[in-house]
Amino acid sequence: MADSSKKMSLMGLTTLVAVNMMGSGIIMLPANMAQIGAVSLLSWGITALGSMAIAYSFAQCGLFCARSGGMSAYTEEAHGRSGFFMASFLYYLSLAIGNVAIAISAVGYITPFIPWLGTGATPLFIGVVALLWLTTVANFGGPRLTGKIGAITVWGVIIPVAGLSLIGWFWFKSAIFAAAWNPQGAPLGEAISSSIPLTLWAFLGMESAAANSDAVEDPKRNVPLACLFGTGGAAVVYILSTTVIQGIVPNAELAHSSAPFALVYATMFSPMVGNVILFLAVAACVGSLLGWQFTLSQVSKAAADQRMFPAFFSRVTAAEAPVIGMLVACVIQTLMAMSTMSPDAAAQFGKLVNLAAVTNVIPYITSLSALMIIMHKARVEPGLFKRNVAALLVAMAYSFYALYASGKDAVFGGMMVMAVGYLIYGFIAHRFLGGDAGSAPAQGKA
Repeated sequence: MADSSKKMSLMGLTTLVAVNMMGSGIIMLPANMAQIGAVSLLSWGITALGSMAIAYSFAQCGLFCARSGGMSAYTEEAHGRSGFFMASFLYYLSLAIGNVAIAISAVGYITPFIPWLGTGATPLFIGVVALLWLTTVANFGGPRLTGKIGAITVWGVIIPVAGLSLIGWFWFKSAIFAAAWNPQGAPLGEAISSSIPLTLWAFLGMESAAANSDAVEDPKRNVPLACLFGTGGAAVVYILSTTVIQGIVPNAELAHSSAPFALVYATMFSPMVGNVILFLAVAACVGSLLGWQFTLSQVSKAAADQRMFPAFFSRVTAAEAPVIGMLVACVIQTLMAMSTMSPDAAAQFGKLVNLAAVTNVIPYITSLSALMIIMHKARVEPGLFKRNVAALLVAMAYSFYALYASGKDAVFGGMMVMAVGYLIYGFIAHRFLGGDAGSAPAQGKA
């Protein structure tokens, strides 16, 4: 029996959840949100509530479903083998889209050092693709070094962002914030809906919160609490940092920035401090992208092990690196970057965030809808069952709203991807005639 003194405490797991979510997703958001205005900050409250409900519901799925596989395994509980495939397929694509968005963030922060990258769509595309291939090749050595680098570089974003939410108020000017409130004169509901995909982007990966339940003290109590506290803690940092930045940097300047957090630190202190933040943010993005490239290849490998993806995704080198899967993923990401080419890093980032929201939210819906059958199988007591269903309904309501808010172009793209996915499954469905459910890849966000 494992020594409980060596297991993770509630505080440790809460910190882990918050750090895993924050990653590099926040660093471009102030510029995108400034294009709508400070009124977009209202969407944080809605997204925080919805994200906490989603994270809690995933925690309950993890506690009462013993299978490995995360969203894919939960989906299969209610929707069968095709549901497993579709959740894996959409999750794989959402990670690929997310990697391109992270690469765009990194290039945006590199641009002040290499101004040529900001001179048009082609230089930006070249910078993004170069970074995608660099981080792919760097993973050929295996997972150990990748994990160590990511654990260190993630703080390059967390420290400046969390620091701004604490000290930025000394530079905050209410007049600048008021002028930034709604510069476009958009209706309140429209402004909030426009920014929902942006705020959801910062929380994507909350589904990984229950992945460490075996290493936690009293998991039935601490895992759901850590999901709520960790998601809530990240929400506080997000809300404070993106609010204070709107009261320091004038809206027009912020909206056109390719490195908003470096800009605000340069405004508060000096250009040299801004350059330090630039360096930290670039390091964090590269470290995050390094880890996510490996995660993407692991998701495809595990799906291939289940005979869901082509067999070549399963092949690994002596260093346990699925190199072929990495190369295929990088080609897919290169095509994605090409299809969204824009001279404006923030505009390209926004397009990808909307599509990433759709391709991630659909597996959220299919997997969380299995919570009820999972609880029935586990014979959960009535009081907990009702409480979990209430949280599930909040999670679903937010997920539906997030789909709507992502816009018709992103939803149309997501539906086309789903249609292709069902066609692909039609060609492989015969493999599972009379077969057992089996296991599936563990899924999560760094």
